[in-house]
Amino acid sequence: MKKYILSLLVSGTFAYAGMVNGIAITVNNTPITLYDIDNTMETKKLSKQKAVDILIDEKIYEQELKNKNVSVDIFDIDNYIEKLAANNKINTLDFKALVRQQQNYELFKEDIKKQLLHQKLIRKVAEGKIKVASTEDIKIFYNNNKEQYKIADTIDVVAYVSKNKQLLNQLKSNPMLQDKSIVIQNITLKQNELTPQSKYILNATKAKQFSAIFAQNKNYNMFFVKEKKDIKVLTLDEVKDNIFQTIMKNREQSYLKEYFETLKITADIKILR
Repeated sequence: MKKYILSLLVSGTFAYAGMVNGIAITVNNTPITLYDIDNTMETKKLSKQKAVDILIDEKIYEQELKNKNVSVDIFDIDNYIEKLAANNKINTLDFKALVRQQQNYELFKEDIKKQLLHQKLIRKVAEGKIKVASTEDIKIFYNNNKEQYKIADTIDVVAYVSKNKQLLNQLKSNPMLQDKSIVIQNITLKQNELTPQSKYILNATKAKQFSAIFAQNKNYNMFFVKEKKDIKVLTLDEVKDNIFQTIMKNREQSYLKEYFETLKITADIKILR
């Protein structure tokens, strides 16, 4: 009798596992399991239909990367990081250190890989099919979006310096924290006097917020931005390259959306459960 009950329990367990891992949908013969759907619903807090839509889109996207022979290697990622550093006028080693201080570096590289795959795919499917932004396009975009290109010429900050990074992290949660190993100074900074690293950090930090913690002169540093003053709008000349990239990215995204909508319509999608 005990053996019979045990066998029922064991067989039931395997049956449940089979149900969880069972194929719910196929997209051009690529499976999406019940577990995939449940996991997406749980991790992204989505309805079942929305999770299914996302998973189908992901499968079609992955298939198209494979069909178009699109791939990214470590050299592509390193080159991209070097360009990011150069654009911010920071040497590559300092830029990498800065990123590590602000976020998980491996996740940062993974995000870059996704971006590069996306860019390569766009080049494959959209080359010659997207209108290149003209000087007039750039000028119109600039005039309609000047708010995006405002920058503070003067920034009032509280500067914190310590050998102990953990103390600065604690200070973010408890601004009243006092410790002799933290040097605190109220200073006013001018945009044209900032180092590339400080400029990158301060321009990314909003007023009334703490900046990321960064290493400099063998210490850990952090700013609290009290006020940004003498706001000016960057000239068209200063931002035209950035605007060109923005316009082209928007046009590419629009083209790619239509491209994948067509692929989805023509895909062999079978709902099994």
